[in-house]
Amino acid sequence: MKKLFCGMVVGLAAASCVAQDAGTAKHAIVLHAARMLDVAAGKVMAPGEVLVEGEKIAAVGSHVERPAEAEVIDLGDVTLMPGLIDAHVHLFLHPGAEDLQTVQESVAERTLIAAGAAKADLMAGFTAERDMGSEGAGCADVAVRNAINSGLIPGPRMRMSCNAIDLTGGHEDAIGYNPAQKVLSNADYADSSEEIVKVMREQRKGGADFTKIYETGPDSFRDGVFRTPYQYTEAELAAAVKEAERVGGGVGSGRGVAVHATGEPGTGFAVEAGVASVDHAYQLSDATMKAMKEKQIYAVPTFAIAEYFADHAATPARAEWDRKEQVYHAAEFKKQLATGVPMAVGSDVGPFPHGTQARELELMVEFGMKPVAVLQADLLNGAKLLGWGGLIGELKAGYYADVIAVPGNPLEDISVVKKVAFVMKDGVVYKR
Repeated sequence: MKKLFCGMVVGLAAASCVAQDAGTAKHAIVLHAARMLDVAAGKVMAPGEVLVEGEKIAAVGSHVERPAEAEVIDLGDVTLMPGLIDAHVHLFLHPGAEDLQTVQESVAERTLIAAGAAKADLMAGFTAERDMGSEGAGCADVAVRNAINSGLIPGPRMRMSCNAIDLTGGHEDAIGYNPAQKVLSNADYADSSEEIVKVMREQRKGGADFTKIYETGPDSFRDGVFRTPYQYTEAELAAAVKEAERVGGGVGSGRGVAVHATGEPGTGFAVEAGVASVDHAYQLSDATMKAMKEKQIYAVPTFAIAEYFADHAATPARAEWDRKEQVYHAAEFKKQLATGVPMAVGSDVGPFPHGTQARELELMVEFGMKPVAVLQADLLNGAKLLGWGGLIGELKAGYYADVIAVPGNPLEDISVVKKVAFVMKDGVVYKR
């Protein structure tokens, strides 16, 4: 049996495919570059080399052993670093009306679109991602993950949730349509603890890695005051967390519960229940921030999507509303940083073009984090959140060979992560 791996050929628009015998060792590769990022230490060494054997890193340093059969790839004046991690993506969404995509596009069409999105993200240097709901496509995301894992299509290593879980009439329900048409929600309905657990079991049976729950919405922001209704009680969220733990979804597993939660009291309910991450996190009370620090529950800010919506708003009034909300969120983000809330990086890409989400790291720096802290949030915290701590997120012996190269020094200029020149995942070169 052969696996087919596809990558971009230098100077050509076409893709090249390399057949690799499954189960046999690939030749050793030495990556050489002017610099290499040690993300945990927060420093860059010069020069940098990575020895790759099969799908794993065998050695790193300024100079590594070069086996006789090794291929040496000299990447020149770039910085080697671990592949980027996006903890909040939507492979099944693209720019345009989100609610109509579910109505107008078949699941088969959306799955093909998702495969293209996965490739675009990989080519942009994102070698690991968490898909936060297939938005009405059920567990079709599992098929995309499995196709990536089997080598049928290129893409990041993925954590999938199937549909998100939502109340009847909740944040993702099909509100505003003719009720007689019975337009379906983009999420799976659950209106009690028992129903949440039942849906979770159905999704896990379908291949879901983790569970996404809508805990707040719709949001309002007026005269500088942010409000959002909660959807599930703390007890209902605790039942979800307990169910996830029952099947191996404990801390650091990547198989727990993540919530869409923009503000109190929903954010507080989620943290008390013990979720893995609070995504969006526009508003956190002092008590919630303290608990997140103590429990090491990650906030995933998602600034890039808010910026895109403001820049592409239907009306000037809506654009102004979006920008004011972003300013509010940025101010709250500074409070969260000062309190020590753990951060991970997620862009909410999908409603804006896949492959452009490195803008999220740039915005986190713009709103108060140092580049080294953003890179540590993305790579170290992201790896832990996705359940791959100790396997990805650093260039270390024994880790998966997920390696990218960027021009310049990302510790000095975070924008270089938008200019990825080389991508390797599992020891396979996809972009060079």
